[in-house]
Amino acid sequence: MFTQIKTSKENKEIVTTLTRKLNLSTENIIARMAFSYSLSMDRKLDLNSLQDSAGKEYSRSVLFGDYDNVYIGLVCTHYNIYKTDKDLGKFVKLHIDDGLQLINKKFQKASNIDGFDFLVELIQNDKSLV
Repeated sequence: MFTQIKTSKENKEIVTTLTRKLNLSTENIIARMAFSYSLSMDRKLDLNSLQDSAGKEYSRSVLFGDYDNVYIGLVCTHYNIYKTDKDLGKFVKLHIDDGLQLINKKFQKASNIDGFDFLVELIQNDKSLV
């Protein structure tokens, strides 16, 4: 069972930049969004593509808050694993790093809209941002 997650070094700056530009109150919000967005792509990520852990660090309780069981359940269901699986934390990290990269790329393409509009478009899965 994991207690800490660290983004990749490359994603450390992305966390800070997206949090500021999207006017989010704390950096764990963009990490939650990235995690959820990556999972919503319905792809199984390969543990062999795990990036470094030299970036932003989150405790499990800060990252998932009161909804820890929901977030963990999403990963377990997606990968057909149990919540005590030794690789659970790695899958969480993979999806946070992947989601940060995906959101950052979309935000750079849509930099002419404000943060709220960007988030609405992202949630609606608007193809114009792809």
